[in-house]
Amino acid sequence: MTMPPRDRATRLIVALAMTSAMMATAIALPRAAFADDQFDKMRAKIVAFVGDKMEKLGGSRIIYKVDSSGLRESVVTDLRDDVYKNLHDGHIAFSNLAIRDGGVDVKIADAKGRDQLARKLASAAEGLPSHALAVTDSGVGAIRLAPTDAASAARLNELVEDSIAMIEQRLKDSGVKLVSVVPDGTDRIRIFLPGVTDPERITAIFARKVKVSFRPIDASMSPAQAQSGTPAEGTEVLLGFKDKRPYLVAKESVLDGEDINYAAPGFAAGTKDPVASFRFNGRGTRRLAHVTEENVGRSFAIVLDDKVISAPVIREPITGGSVQISGNFTLEEANSVAMLLRAGALPGHLTLVEQQVIQPAAKP
Repeated sequence: MTMPPRDRATRLIVALAMTSAMMATAIALPRAAFADDQFDKMRAKIVAFVGDKMEKLGGSRIIYKVDSSGLRESVVTDLRDDVYKNLHDGHIAFSNLAIRDGGVDVKIADAKGRDQLARKLASAAEGLPSHALAVTDSGVGAIRLAPTDAASAARLNELVEDSIAMIEQRLKDSGVKLVSVVPDGTDRIRIFLPGVTDPERITAIFARKVKVSFRPIDASMSPAQAQSGTPAEGTEVLLGFKDKRPYLVAKESVLDGEDINYAAPGFAAGTKDPVASFRFNGRGTRRLAHVTEENVGRSFAIVLDDKVISAPVIREPITGGSVQISGNFTLEEANSVAMLLRAGALPGHLTLVEQQVIQPAAKP
């Protein structure tokens, strides 16, 4: 996913605020669109500032590697799901849809159907270099679709940036205030933590996977009754992320966060209140449509790490795969929720490559 400039700017402003009061003027920067070169220059300032602190104080260096193989598998699986959805929605006859050798093969006898699929996929990828496809048409009905090399590189870059965003958010939530988190090559991430001499404490923060779940709310009794007595079998009481109010929810999730392929903070169209928006991949979209169609009129809890972020009532089936969460958020809270949603959706996991304590530079 490509991170919008405004979201990158918001994230960077938070990171700048974490470094030092010396750089506090950066907090006053407007949350307008930042060009990539501005973002990179400001990131470089943070790296230089933290590097200077590492020279004086020593600290910890941690290096992670992102799961590029898992990313490729996820991308091709999503592509197959998108192909199926377009063929199904477009009433295009097909056969032999399958994943093979890093791409998707399908047989469409009708030439118009093949053209229609190619146009839809090209339209969906417009403006998103990471979604560009190479389409090979044998002319006898067999089509092969595969991400281009440039698209694969862009997707890997997006995964690294999303992982950096998750690391920054987790560190911020854990009270770690002086840190730089930057790409290290194409698939690695380097973390510098001045003054931190126990890197194991930091790596433990990332060992726990963010859990995103979507659970029906049980209306058979009030949450207060469940708290004071015994909740119905298969349910539990969880507290709200912000209001701390109790919710009686099912223990089993009807959807989880692994099928989320995009999440970002934003503003509600009518009220301009901060919200967190996310979108499911093809498989998640179909599951969401089915679940919401069967549960119109019921409330569902969107749960992050056993905290209820929102509990909307399903007014109508959600068929487009996009969901917007509102919860009386501040912009920073909406950003935090979006980051956690993204973190729970990262394909694969981060592999720890190195953790090392760096001694301060010797004084002259």
